[in-house]
Amino acid sequence: MKAIDKCNNLSASGPDRLSWSYLKCIIKNKTCLGKIISITNACFELGLWPLYFKYSIIIIIPKPNKESYDSPKSFWSIVLLNMLGKLIEKVISKHLQFFLISNDFIYLCQLGGLKQRSTLDASIILTHFIHSGWSKNNMTSILVFDIAQFFPSLNH
Repeated sequence: MKAIDKCNNLSASGPDRLSWSYLKCIIKNKTCLGKIISITNACFELGLWPLYFKYSIIIIIPKPNKESYDSPKSFWSIVLLNMLGKLIEKVISKHLQFFLISNDFIYLCQLGGLKQRSTLDASIILTHFIHSGWSKNNMTSILVFDIAQFFPSLNH
């Protein structure tokens, strides 16, 4: 009962008014967890993503210290999705990633967006390529671009 009382005091956001902490409390109940698993399996079997999970709330927040707020670039938009849908997407994503990696469908040097692949892994692979080139008496060079904040400013 204390866990439920604790969860009732947590703030919620998004169309379903759930927070991650509240959802964690719900999952601890085996019956609720079984129903969530049934929903997930039904999404797989039917090849359908329910409209309920597609609803979102967008919150617009002004960026600080802007001279003018006439431009859309002066604001951040935050999209709040249904927590249950996000949980199911996360489970599906982890299962797909595990399946792809365990069946060698992903190139070993693919690092972006994969779990447990870090910049340290990228630097180790880069160092390996450099040393492989050196062992073959090849000259090795690298060209690096800093593209931080490049893509959000593109005019799509």
